[in-house]
Amino acid sequence: MKKFAFIGAGSFGFTRKLVRDILSFPAFADSTIALMDVDPERLSFIKQAVDKIVAAGNYPAKVIATGDRVEALQGADGVVCTILANGVDVWQHDIEIPKKYGVDINVGDTRGPAGIFRALRTIPAMMDICRDIETYCPDAVFLNYTNPMTMLCNAMQNYTKVNVTGLCHSVQGTAEMLAKWIGADNDEISYLCGGINHQAWFLEYKWNGKDAIPLIRQAIETRPEIYNAELVRNEMFLHLDYYVTESSGHNSEYNAWFRKRPELIEQYCTHGTNWNPGVHAYILNVYRDRQHNWKDEIVKWLEEETIDLNRGHEYASDIFNAILGDGTMFKFYGNVSNRGYITNLPQDSCVEVPILASKYGLEPIHVGALPGQLAALNNVNAISETLAVEASMTGDPRKVFHAIVNDPLTAAVLSLNEIKAMVDEMFAANRDHLPQFKHVN
Repeated sequence: MKKFAFIGAGSFGFTRKLVRDILSFPAFADSTIALMDVDPERLSFIKQAVDKIVAAGNYPAKVIATGDRVEALQGADGVVCTILANGVDVWQHDIEIPKKYGVDINVGDTRGPAGIFRALRTIPAMMDICRDIETYCPDAVFLNYTNPMTMLCNAMQNYTKVNVTGLCHSVQGTAEMLAKWIGADNDEISYLCGGINHQAWFLEYKWNGKDAIPLIRQAIETRPEIYNAELVRNEMFLHLDYYVTESSGHNSEYNAWFRKRPELIEQYCTHGTNWNPGVHAYILNVYRDRQHNWKDEIVKWLEEETIDLNRGHEYASDIFNAILGDGTMFKFYGNVSNRGYITNLPQDSCVEVPILASKYGLEPIHVGALPGQLAALNNVNAISETLAVEASMTGDPRKVFHAIVNDPLTAAVLSLNEIKAMVDEMFAANRDHLPQFKHVN
């Protein structure tokens, strides 16, 4: 009997789908599912949901719900993390303070000033989780879904002994989108991707073994509905020659080209992001709404008479099955510490590369060198992220400033003195949530 611990189990959508997927494997039908969350109300709802899945599948599984992380982790074989550190009242400053200085951020969960301060608040919590894993389930496979992915994984992989990788939807989601654009079925597509999370690149994209990148270019250049669906990413592809993972809404924040002036935001970021309006504080508005209506989806789902038990498209269950179940090998894209997998990105930075999961564990696959124009953008972001992680681990606020100084969008908008003032104000707003920076006023 295997045990799977869900830390931050109150993330209803993730937990519900991942539990369904895990239990669909015969090797895991009798597993213990340990649900842990600090919010008792959310924990109660997800316990009901998982009980419903177990009953619908007639699985001999055992379900535990607890607010005690040690109880959840004790003896676990697999761990999934979907925590969100702090609420909207805390991280709204990540977006609103940079906006005051002219750095217009619309998501702010990955990199740049907003992503860095989110990382600074979240890294201590992730390190606590890792220390408990080292103590209570040292051989567990730890799969992280929490953002900012690269900085959290960088900290965990370089400062703990935990067997951890980070998972994201962006690679497979973009691959499916591109297949649709050129009229291909997903099972006819193969690709090689590499870079950093949310800014990895399709170095190869083939349809039935033949290069399909010219077809992607043709679709973007000749079909306005495709070009206009992903304005930022399509512009990046047309000028950099390789397609980037993750949406235009996100990618508009990770470079110097699209959000440094209001007219550019209107031209590229307000309409054609394919998944959100791309405007300032989008993510704040979404989460403010969720504070009031988060129960609606849960209650509706619990009231449904039947549920779909078919396995979804998340990687986690296939990874666990390859390592802990029937041993069927599974290749996926994950986030790992760079040990020469991408030769022109910094050693020990966090990179997104193909990984083979098997009974031997997780084996990242060598990608080699990125084209220079891609490596240049990845490098500045990777170095900024590494500085932020070092800042959190050492409590050195100067490294935070230097990390944000090198953020492409921030540097395109602000002077050094302006960046210093912005960072100081962000520290002041976060004073109660950054214990590793006790000496910062």
